[in-house]
Amino acid sequence: MTEPRWTSPRAIATEQIALWLVTLLLIRAVVMINQAGVHEIVLAAVPVLFMYMPVLACNLRGADSWAYPLALPAFRDKGPWIEALKLNAILIGIVAVPFVVLYHLWQTLVFGFEFEGVLPSQPLMLIGYHLFFVAIPEEMFYRGYMQSRFDELWAPRWDVLGVKVGPGLLVTCVLFAFGHSIVQVQWWHFAIIIPSLAFGWLRIKTDNVVAGAFFHAWCNITVAFLDTAYGVIEP
Repeated sequence: MTEPRWTSPRAIATEQIALWLVTLLLIRAVVMINQAGVHEIVLAAVPVLFMYMPVLACNLRGADSWAYPLALPAFRDKGPWIEALKLNAILIGIVAVPFVVLYHLWQTLVFGFEFEGVLPSQPLMLIGYHLFFVAIPEEMFYRGYMQSRFDELWAPRWDVLGVKVGPGLLVTCVLFAFGHSIVQVQWWHFAIIIPSLAFGWLRIKTDNVVAGAFFHAWCNITVAFLDTAYGVIEP
C-alpha cells in the first residue's frame, strides 16, 4: 500500500488551510446562488461539501478516510450514542440556566428586546435542520477531520478535565468561528469560539463527532428558540 502524501508539518498546515478556504468559498458561492433567486434546493450542497471535502482531501493524499471520524457510528452500536446523550445531559445541565440568563440580559439591556414568548412556526423542522443539515456535517468537517489532522501536526499535550487536548483544538475553533464570516459576515462570529471549545473537547473525549454534534445542535436550536421568543427574528 502506498504511503500517504503530505505528512510534513508544512504540508499538513497547507492542506488544512487550503481545504478550509476552498470549502468555505464554495459554500459562499452556493449561498450567493440561492440569494440570486435559485431554488433553495441548491443549499443541499452545503452539508455535502462539509462531509465530502475531507474525503476528497484524503483521496488526494492517498490516505484512508476511514481513519478519521467522518461517519456516524452504527445505530446498533448503542455505546457511542448513549455516551453522547449522557455527556450532553451533564453539559447542558451545567450551562443551560446561565446561558438563558445571560441571553436575557444581553437582549433586554443592550438591544432593548423584551420576552414575547413566541415559538418558531415549524419547531420540528428547525430542530431537524440544525441537527442534520448544520451540526453533524460541520462537526465531521471541523472536528472529525480538521482537528484530527491538526493533532497529527501538534500532539495533544494539555490535560483538560481528564482529556488530552492540544493546539489543534484551539486552531480549529478559530477557523470554525471565522469560517462563518467567509460565508456571511457577522460581527459576533468571534464568540462562536467559546462553544466550539466544548465541541472539540467532546470529539476527543468520545473519539467520534456524535456528542459534539448533539451539543452543537442544542446551542443553535436554543438560540433560534430564544431569538424567536424575544422578537429578534420572525417565527
